[in-house]
Amino acid sequence: MTKRALVTGITGQDGSYLAEFLLYNGYEVHGLIRRASTFNTSRLDHLYEDPHSPAARLFLHYGDLTSGEQLTNLIYNLAPAEIYHLGAQSHVKVSFDMPEFTGDTTGLGTARLLEAIRRSGIKTRFYQASSSEMFGSTPPPQNEKSAFHPRSPYGAAKVYAYWMAVNYREAYKIFTSNGVLFNHESPRRGETFVTRKISRGVAQILAGRQKKIYLGNLDAKRDWGYAPEYVEAMWRILQLEEPGEFVLGTGEEHSVEEFANEAFGYVDRDWREYVELDPKYLRPAEVDCLIADSSKAQECLSWAPRITFNELVRIMVDADMEAAGLRPIGEGNRILEAKFGDWHQWNGAVSVGLHVVNRQEFA
Repeated sequence: MTKRALVTGITGQDGSYLAEFLLYNGYEVHGLIRRASTFNTSRLDHLYEDPHSPAARLFLHYGDLTSGEQLTNLIYNLAPAEIYHLGAQSHVKVSFDMPEFTGDTTGLGTARLLEAIRRSGIKTRFYQASSSEMFGSTPPPQNEKSAFHPRSPYGAAKVYAYWMAVNYREAYKIFTSNGVLFNHESPRRGETFVTRKISRGVAQILAGRQKKIYLGNLDAKRDWGYAPEYVEAMWRILQLEEPGEFVLGTGEEHSVEEFANEAFGYVDRDWREYVELDPKYLRPAEVDCLIADSSKAQECLSWAPRITFNELVRIMVDADMEAAGLRPIGEGNRILEAKFGDWHQWNGAVSVGLHVVNRQEFA
């Protein structure tokens, strides 16, 4: 029988990649989207099929993480075998400006979903998208046993959601698992996030449409991986016999300055000529360094990232150059062809931006 999955946050970076992965693996995929006066489904447009078609396997439902009643009705009616909860107010800097809203969506939104599962009485497996920001100032490397010390409203809300998932597992025997993902990027990353701000800025500067990139803390160090690899790990977590917590990352640290240097160096430019600091992008409380210890995930999930930091930067710059109407250098696409062309888990269908590398079509 066709498995049915519900994905919150399906219009985001991770949600769109996960939808592709699940569809390619034969799932019927349902996504929760917020009602807006403009279309906000650009990351899914290449997957769209008329829902009236007998072959359609992707369905979108209007809803909101702030409405528990609507979530209960949706989950009861769909009875999905798997629920991937990726939806949140996910911008760390914005969470300082909107702490109450962040807590309501990122924290209480998870509680509403878990309660909807309990009230509906369905049997499902629940994936909670937890974040490395929960560790905050805890010294690296961080793993499943590291203490949480969040340094932002976003991180604090994610800690609440994490423990609610654990509590519903222990109290009500619901299959809930936490994937504690460290930073993972791609050409689909939102343009206000620092990595995409840099890669897109490089392309816009080369196209003559922009002169500078304005950034905040250049010394912040993060563990940056490639997003499509991480969504497969989400799926692997829910295929295990027992639920649990899993840290996912590359185990390497790189600063924002290194990212800028690599991105501009890729196109033979000196980043120092184009990057300026703007205090408004500094956080009231900073997280200095996050590095994942993914030993458990490597052992239990047989998972390890393949794309390196330098390769990730090139993939993103190439995609943004193409989007800007420029001819990409091409190293990013060659990397993907070489590393994913025969990757059996995805049957060679790893996508970049809105393009499928080997031109296979998703069903």
